Amino acid sequence: MPDVQVRCINKQPRDNPYEGITHLGGNGWKWTRQEVIQSIQAKTNTFYTLVQGNRGDIGIVKGPNGPYLRTYADGQWNDNLLSLPECL
Repeated sequence: MPDVQVRCINKQPRDNPYEGITHLGGNGWKWTRQEVIQSIQAKTNTFYTLVQGNRGDIGIVKGPNGPYLRTYADGQWNDNLLSLPECL
């Protein structure tokens, strides 16, 4: 199971910033949020961020509008995905 670093995101304006993430990307790849969720659920890939040298593993959170992605580091959910730049 490849461990993949997420380096950028795209999001649409919404009240909940996590559910507003539409795409995640890295070196040479860009997937929809749903593709990343499906890959995590199927256990074909793991995803993480690296912000200021700190690793945050990306997990699935069940929200009122369906599943969304969020990072988990140091024993708590955090906002590392939102600190990433926009994908081009």
